[in-house]
Amino acid sequence: MADASPTDRIDAALSRIERAAQSRDRSASDLKQRHDALRAKVGEAISALDALGAKNG
Repeated sequence: MADASPTDRIDAALSRIERAAQSRDRSASDLKQRHDALRAKVGEAISALDALGAKNG
């Protein structure tokens, strides 16, 4: 890269930044999906506990 022009170095840096941003966006999306799934499971568990409490209460 020592022989690369400043424009080539800037283009390469922009490409690295874009790849990092895309990776971060995918990670955030994956985390949101996992959070939503966990929230649904916790909601189901609480509903089941409420039903048990009402039946035995």
